[in-house]
Amino acid sequence: MLRQAWRWSVFRNTTAGTIRSLAAAFLGADCPLRSSGGPTRGFEDIPNPLSVKSQRFLQPQPARYLSMASGGDHPSSNHHKHTNRLAQERSPYLLQHAHNPVDWYPWGQEAFEKAKREDKPIFLSVGYSTCHWCHVMERECFEDKEIGKILSDNFVCIKLDREERPDVDKVYMTFVQATSGGGGWPMSVWLTPNLQPFIGGTYFPPRDQGRRPGFKTVLMRIIEQWQYNRATLESSGQRIIDALKKGTTITANPGESPPLAPDVANRCFQQLAHSYEEEYGGFRDAPKFPSPVNLMFLMCYWSANRRTSEGVEALQMAMHTLRMMALGGIHDHVAQGFHRYSTDSSWHVPHFEKMLYDQAQLAVAYITAFQVSGEQLYADVAKDILLYVSRDLSDKSGGFYSAEDADSVPVSGGLEKREGAFCVWTASEVRELLPDVVEGAVGAATLADIFMHHYGVKEQGNVAPEQDPHGELQGKNVLIVCYSVELTAAHFGIAVEKVNELMTSARARMAEVRKIRPQPHLDTKMLASWNGLMLSAFARVGAVLGNEAMVERAVQAGYFLKEHLWDPDQQNILRSCYRGDQMEVQQISPPICGFLDDYAFIISGLLDLYEATFETEWLQWAEELQIRQDVLFWDDQGGGYFCSDPNDVTVLLRLKEDQDGAEPSANSVSASNLLRLSHFTGRQEWLHKSQQLLAAFSDRLTRIPIALPEMVRALMAQHYTLRQIVICGQKDALDTASLQAAVNSCFLPFKVLMHTDGNPESFLCQHLPVLSSMTQLDGSATAYVCQDFTCSLPVTEPQELRQLLLDTTNPLETA
Repeated sequence: MLRQAWRWSVFRNTTAGTIRSLAAAFLGADCPLRSSGGPTRGFEDIPNPLSVKSQRFLQPQPARYLSMASGGDHPSSNHHKHTNRLAQERSPYLLQHAHNPVDWYPWGQEAFEKAKREDKPIFLSVGYSTCHWCHVMERECFEDKEIGKILSDNFVCIKLDREERPDVDKVYMTFVQATSGGGGWPMSVWLTPNLQPFIGGTYFPPRDQGRRPGFKTVLMRIIEQWQYNRATLESSGQRIIDALKKGTTITANPGESPPLAPDVANRCFQQLAHSYEEEYGGFRDAPKFPSPVNLMFLMCYWSANRRTSEGVEALQMAMHTLRMMALGGIHDHVAQGFHRYSTDSSWHVPHFEKMLYDQAQLAVAYITAFQVSGEQLYADVAKDILLYVSRDLSDKSGGFYSAEDADSVPVSGGLEKREGAFCVWTASEVRELLPDVVEGAVGAATLADIFMHHYGVKEQGNVAPEQDPHGELQGKNVLIVCYSVELTAAHFGIAVEKVNELMTSARARMAEVRKIRPQPHLDTKMLASWNGLMLSAFARVGAVLGNEAMVERAVQAGYFLKEHLWDPDQQNILRSCYRGDQMEVQQISPPICGFLDDYAFIISGLLDLYEATFETEWLQWAEELQIRQDVLFWDDQGGGYFCSDPNDVTVLLRLKEDQDGAEPSANSVSASNLLRLSHFTGRQEWLHKSQQLLAAFSDRLTRIPIALPEMVRALMAQHYTLRQIVICGQKDALDTASLQAAVNSCFLPFKVLMHTDGNPESFLCQHLPVLSSMTQLDGSATAYVCQDFTCSLPVTEPQELRQLLLDTTNPLETA
């Protein structure tokens, strides 16, 4: 994580440097701590610590092996040789390990007490159900009877789903990164019975591979060291935890104010521009991640600086990246949605996993690009993403599933899964499926000829060997748009409209074939935080497009969260729920209480849902959840929010997430939520809390804002002051909807949208009495554009409102 840039100096000259040397000695003088190479596709990794001095902001690179603190799914079967207690769990990831010959425990008191009672070290293995290299390590190590016996006899073995318990994952990942310089999943950590880590690593092969230590070797040496060198293990592990507690502290100095927004925003832009890859867009070379937080910042930066060259460049960077991703193989052209990341710099060959949080954030980024540019491509991609989510990641209860795996059984058969098997095509498959001769096409071209030309399908396959280290994609094609529709039409001598029709028809046929292929594993766990992100996506895309079905899907998601992931008795969000065998929603006992990101992402989604529907029940619930979030997670001394309950003694570090990565930091989202809610409710204490939060992160924002682009957006909103757009009219009237649509057609990053029907007893009027003075003109729905409730002259025409909102040159003409 980028936070390690700040902590590296804490460890470089203290305990951790010594520990890395000891770890090398422990494994053998010629054993590297980390792999210098190896496969990259499918390994979910976290970047190395960054050099603050050089400020080179790298994308994650593959890490594999050990750091030390010392001196998949199975083929379905009803007959299992082994069953352990994970069979009683609901997490799809834990269930994948329920038949390992390992005496696995879930994270909890039973395991902790056993470790203390038997005085054994704990082996903690962390991953998630769609993690490719988690599947590999399970197959190679945890299904091995000899390794299973070594583990079960000498350790208390705990398997943890990082998506269920991100708080625990963050603590031990921080340890692994601090002591090795990198991290990722699967994560392997050894702990004392008191949960203190003393050795950590990521993926291990089962046996020694040249200079690389195998898992069995590591286990035997840890057993030996635990027996003969335990005091050194424990003391050095404790020193690292103590150093991490200091190095991870984020706090505001007394009386400190947030840094100046324009300076921070300019620096963030410069850092992103420095890392921008001009040919295909995106940031840095392979592996290349979508990074929607970067793209949203760039469009926001353009909005505030649209008359400068920097602003124009920021917009170009965002638009080009979004376009190249949409055309590339990271975008599933047949079955919609986006894969996790690209293994190359051209967005061609992806890691084929699909994550809910990526779909949510990318849908918002693409619909924002449509608002900015008016270009239909971006709206089509946003709709495409939500079509995928509606079809493949939606539960009948209204919730959203977490992910779709990268691996599946090939069409050719066999039990061994291969990455991308569900998604890729041979040229012969395309020719067999699309044999029709296209009337009027040059050279009596078939539909297959035109499709293969347009999407880059080659007879020998279009995946370069270096992008396919295991030969899983040999002879296969990942579809990419190689030519514009106009060029394809010209090449075959047919009309552009004809090409569009042909490609739509071809993709539909291929989608039908995909349906009958062996399906990849679907993680049907439903997480509160990711459902909050997707709630925002449906609400915002639906509002911009005026699509009632999308907005209704957002409403359904809101009710799902309230029914299944909210405990009204304890007034707590719950972290997760699960799809049962009969397609019912199930909960574990006791349920996992929600973390900061669960509250923050749901609150943000509820505010977006209110602005899309004007239903105040969502605004009321957002207010209630923010009050509860403040009670549970706010740091009264240092400002900002802890990621998890600071009173949980089993979580060793009280962390505040300081990176907007694959998901935005919950503190970043909370800074915006607090500001928005202060305008909706009139609660000035939330405005002050937002300022305190930003002050706590001042050092990060000032020196390395590229780590927190979402928080920079919140800082900019504080600086530029949110505009309040108030529509006064009957909620379901057409003229009210027309004004609402005019607002939603514009990209307005610094605004809140409110509705009032003149009822002084309404939620908003009770909180903001000034709204009661706003009336309709001549009985028509009327809009007021205000800053600090100093308002423009009221308008009733949608086009006039749109022009007022887009005119950034003139100050508000007050009534």
